Amino acid sequence: MTVRLSAFDLVPLSEGYTPAEGIDHARAFARGIEEAGYHRLWYGEHHLNPGMLGYSPALTIALLASETGTLRFGSGTVLTGHRTPFSVAEEFSLLEAAFPGRIDLGLGRAGLKGPKKKRTEAEAAKQEKKDEAKQQSEDYETDNGVFIPASPDLSHLFGSPRATAQQALLHQPGAEPRFYDEYLDQLLDLFHDRAVVHGEPISNATADVGSPEIWILGTNAGDSSQLAAEKGLRFGANYHVAPTHTLEALADYRERFQPSEDLDAPYTIVSAEVLVADTTSEADTLAAGYDQWVYSIRSGQGAITYPSPDTAAQNQLTAEQQPLVRDRTTTRYVGDPHQVVEKLKALQAATQADELLISTITHDPEARLRSFQLLAEAWQ
Repeated sequence: MTVRLSAFDLVPLSEGYTPAEGIDHARAFARGIEEAGYHRLWYGEHHLNPGMLGYSPALTIALLASETGTLRFGSGTVLTGHRTPFSVAEEFSLLEAAFPGRIDLGLGRAGLKGPKKKRTEAEAAKQEKKDEAKQQSEDYETDNGVFIPASPDLSHLFGSPRATAQQALLHQPGAEPRFYDEYLDQLLDLFHDRAVVHGEPISNATADVGSPEIWILGTNAGDSSQLAAEKGLRFGANYHVAPTHTLEALADYRERFQPSEDLDAPYTIVSAEVLVADTTSEADTLAAGYDQWVYSIRSGQGAITYPSPDTAAQNQLTAEQQPLVRDRTTTRYVGDPHQVVEKLKALQAATQADELLISTITHDPEARLRSFQLLAEAWQ
């Protein structure tokens, strides 16, 4: 069976384009992705990033899903730390009512405490070893040639002025973060009409349309992979943003998986950053500016509008800046359709992913859509 391809859209804004044009590009992108045969289209939640219009996955889905007829739409991810389970359940049940059987809800732990459920001593020791491995990580390749880079030190981001401002803007004063497992339990109860508040059952809290397809997304073997497994939910690993611990996260999820009413076996999606063109030289030309764009995120200034080729040529990263983006640039698959397909096949074999989630960014919106079209043709 051919592994399905799905798409991830940041709703990026390129240098020289207006936000209104960026939304128009997103509409055309959704239509083009469906025509090319992609299975899902997911949107992220990114704040204080001038070069991204994808602030609210639910709102973006509501704006764009009507452009298509069969494509699944989802969040990759909803950031749960500044949202209540009820607000998320309301939004996504409404989307499920509007687009029946086509909605995915991907959740990220950012801003929440780890699971309240205490680990056993054996589990705690196992987690400690995994945490040590994260700190000691070095480059390596899998047997089939997938590159796994060492992760950069991003600790400076957490206390940066922009990160601090984001926390202040998103969270109510004095709000206390919840435990991730309790958050997830309440969300599932709301979707399955079994919510209890202060000891009282609350029926019909959301639209009576059933649950969207629920995913837990994560970057390493830890709270997210553990909860996805224990709740019998689908799991997504983002190789395209944090490739270092993708394999460990997937292994942890599969090892712990427990069947649920929604899912009887583990199911995974793995993301990859890709840029395809008719020729290798054209792809290399279109790839310009990516390192500068990633650097703007990693340095704490927020994603810049994606630079034009001229701007990219005038603002090359220095040797001192390159290490901050190296894990992203070395795991981006750039080339002609055959070259990129071969790399994606190796990634799928290494991860045993049930689906691949493709992310692509370049300055020209038409070239970005063309990349997805070329990939879909070659993959099929």
